Formats: sequence, C-alpha cells, structure tokens
Amino acid sequence: MTIGELADRFALRTHVLRHWEATGLLSPAERVNGRRRYSSRHIARVAMIVRGKAAGFSLDQLRGVLDATDAAERRVLLLEQRAELDRRIQEIEASKTLIEHALECRAKDFTECPGFRRLVEQLADGTGVGRPVG
Repeated sequence: MTIGELADRFALRTHVLRHWEATGLLSPAERVNGRRRYSSRHIARVAMIVRGKAAGFSLDQLRGVLDATDAAERRVLLLEQRAELDRRIQEIEASKTLIEHALECRAKDFTECPGFRRLVEQLADGTGVGRPVG
C-alpha cells in the first residue's frame, strides 16, 4: 500500500504518516522504486494510533503501548489507559444526564428546577450518574 492509500484509509494527510515515521512512532515503510510501501503491520499500528488519539491519548502514551518490550509492560499501560477512558466516560455520562434533563425540563429556567438541582447535588457529592462511587 502506498503512503497515499494508507493516509486515505484513515482520513489522514500523508505528512502525518511522514511525521510519525520521523518521530519513530511508525516504523519506516519498505521502499520499492523509491516509494514507501506499507504492510498490514503498518495498518494495524496506524489504526491503534488513530483510535488512541481520538480517545485523547498522547503520541508518547501510544508509543509506550506500541513499543512495550513485553506483554506484562504493555498490559499495565493498557490498563492505565482503559481506566482513564472509564473515568472520561463517567464524566461524559454525567454531562449527558444534565443536558438531557435540561432538554426535557419544563421549567422556565432549568437551573432553578428542583430536579436539575438534585442531579447537581448528586454529582457534587459523588452519588450521581457519571461519578465514581467510593
């Protein structure tokens, strides 16, 4: 696969792939007649980078996972990333709950609504949706 084909597959610009190569995040592609040729190994790595970035992880964090020297090290890093995603999902759920209430609330000012205020209190004390318990 050429650099253009790989970039198109993930809706990236080719300079992004070149940058990832230059920084060591992506191993250099094999050259055929002077042109980069990417393998399925590159596709899998780019997929992980793209999804990881979409989840908010830094290139350094992704490099740590992708370049871990053994399965135990990789597992620890992945567990940390999963815990961070779980935390962020809880925050998003809490925000969604408030927004849904505001959308359905019949009060003139939803921030004055007793139901909305109850949700806010629950979120503040850790008992509401989207907050870790304990």
